[in-house]
Formats: sequence, structure tokens, C-alpha cells
Amino acid sequence: MSAERPGGLLTWQWKHYPEFHGDRGNLVLHVLTVPVFQGGTVLLLTGPLYGPWWLPLVGLGAMAGAMITQGRGHAREKNPPVPFAGPLDVLGRIFGEQWLSFPRYVLTGGFARAWKGE
Repeated sequence: MSAERPGGLLTWQWKHYPEFHGDRGNLVLHVLTVPVFQGGTVLLLTGPLYGPWWLPLVGLGAMAGAMITQGRGHAREKNPPVPFAGPLDVLGRIFGEQWLSFPRYVLTGGFARAWKGE
């Protein structure tokens, strides 16, 4: 995997992030669903400790719903996403995007540049 992704998964993901996140509709969907995914992750992990037995299921549903919605958003992009290389790649890319790459994209101005079409 390192031969295909010099610097590792997150470096590769960040380098190519603007290529796959330029459509305004996709950007809106990400702004709305990344927090849903993050909240779902928190529910999945903490629900068994602090809540009723079904709370982790709500978290898992939120995460799945966010992924389905983002998948539809990515279908709007002129550059389709790179196919996953396997189950570990799915997990790494999804969690990397939701927790690190998209928030970084927003905070560093990438989102604003994409919104303006720059």
C-alpha cells in the first residue's frame, strides 16, 4: 500500500482531497453529514457504557446513513472516488476522511476555495 500511497493513507488522501470534493452539492452533503457520522461514532463507542442497549445501533445507523448520503454526493463529482483496496482500506479512508481530512479541508480554507470554484 505504501508504494501506491507515498507518505501513507492520510497524506495520500489529503493530497488528492480537492480532486474529489469540488461539487457544491457534494460539499453541502459533507457539511451536513460529517457531524452526523462523528456523532454516530461517539454513540457507537460510548452508548454501551452510558446509555440503553440500543444506543450503539442508533450510532451505527447514523454512520451508515452519512456514508450512503456522501456516496450519492461523490457521484456528483467530475472525478469518481478511487476504488477501495479492501476492507481495511474502507475503514481507514472513511474514518480518516470523517475525522481528519474533511475537518482539515474546512479549517484550512479548502472548502471555501472549492465553493468559489478556485
